[in-house]
Amino acid sequence: MKKLLLIQPSPYEKDGKVIKKKKLYFTGLALPLLAALTPDDWETELIYEVIEDVPFDTDADLIGVSTMGHGVIRSIDIAKEYRRRGKTVILGGYMASIMPEEAVKYCDSLIIGDAELVWQQMLSDFENGNLKKTYEKPLEGNWYSTPSPRFDLLEGKNLGDFLPVQAGRGCPNSCSFCSVSCLYRGRYVKRPLPEVIRDIEQIKSLGYKKILLLDDNIFSDRKYLDSLLDTLIKLDISWMSQCEITIGKDDELLEKLQKSGCTTLSFGLESISRESLISMDKGWAVPAEYDFLIQNIRNHGIDVSTEMVVGGEGDTLESIRMTKDFIERNKISVPRFYILTPFPGTRFFDQIKEEGRLVNNDIYSYDGTSAVYRPKNMTPDELTQAYWELYSELFTIKSIIKRNIFRKEMLSTPARCIFNMGVNLYYRDQIKRRITPNIF
Repeated sequence: MKKLLLIQPSPYEKDGKVIKKKKLYFTGLALPLLAALTPDDWETELIYEVIEDVPFDTDADLIGVSTMGHGVIRSIDIAKEYRRRGKTVILGGYMASIMPEEAVKYCDSLIIGDAELVWQQMLSDFENGNLKKTYEKPLEGNWYSTPSPRFDLLEGKNLGDFLPVQAGRGCPNSCSFCSVSCLYRGRYVKRPLPEVIRDIEQIKSLGYKKILLLDDNIFSDRKYLDSLLDTLIKLDISWMSQCEITIGKDDELLEKLQKSGCTTLSFGLESISRESLISMDKGWAVPAEYDFLIQNIRNHGIDVSTEMVVGGEGDTLESIRMTKDFIERNKISVPRFYILTPFPGTRFFDQIKEEGRLVNNDIYSYDGTSAVYRPKNMTPDELTQAYWELYSELFTIKSIIKRNIFRKEMLSTPARCIFNMGVNLYYRDQIKRRITPNIF
């Protein structure tokens, strides 16, 4: 029997050590899904490096390595080592897909974009000794279909209390810095609801009562989301996801979200500067509305998580300091930040390069924790310092307690608030070591 090894690498710490954790909470969907697309005459093994070691001495015939964010550096190192040992290596994922000219240097074959339509052809070509250097076949139309993920291959791994399900991919918005925009170009592609139900039922049969709805923006199609919520209400499961903040204007939908079991929504707010948002092609988001929208979402019993970037065209040292006040005022439980970074393949990278503002041409050092270009209103060093000061000041014990304990939700959902408190304390330790907290 032929053997396939699929690996989700873990990023490096600043000192070059691979980030390790005792438990994996946010389990990636790509590996179980690719395993489900693999014919029965293949034996498949999944490795999540953050909680287990990569078996470089494997007897697998074919190695598949995922690439995500700044973890791409580790992905390349793993690919290099396997090729040095004579193994055939496939690379795929977001980073490899938006930088194909670079990624193809480090593998025997590269899958660009979604893998579903080319995976079995790639395996067949490998068996016949006719492996192509690249495979690419974009999803067409508004719908796509997948088999049930091979969650059985996760048995024995130390995972959290939820598993991922996907309803759609892509986003109708086209923010200039976003890798999702590079791949889907303003499209949102959905799965048939019976498939989504099937996957949730599978997860429930494994004893889980929570899911992560792993969409890029579940508010992309209001009518589809409404039908999805009708389904979720009947399934008696709690869930979380991410979408755009404008969902906070839709009271009818918010009521239905809460009724369906939605506990938390994550939002990419990016900046409290309107000028910065416009420069990112995200002018539809209005910072002056943020406080109301966050409070309205919370009033419907749904917690709010945020991700933001610093260093946009309208950002100043003062606006970055004011971001701390914004987070504390809105009692954001687990805020996350990155320095706005022009990753190759994005329109933002092309813009910054054309304007001659790059100060660091080593794209493999781009990790979102240090400025690699000249911002409009500060020096790169000032931006990097302001970024770490923002994180440090928000993750003092005083701020953590203020955002997680001294809030009305502490009375209605104390377990959630205490859990978030623990996450904050863990993030605080990472920030002290100059590691940007990551979701795992």
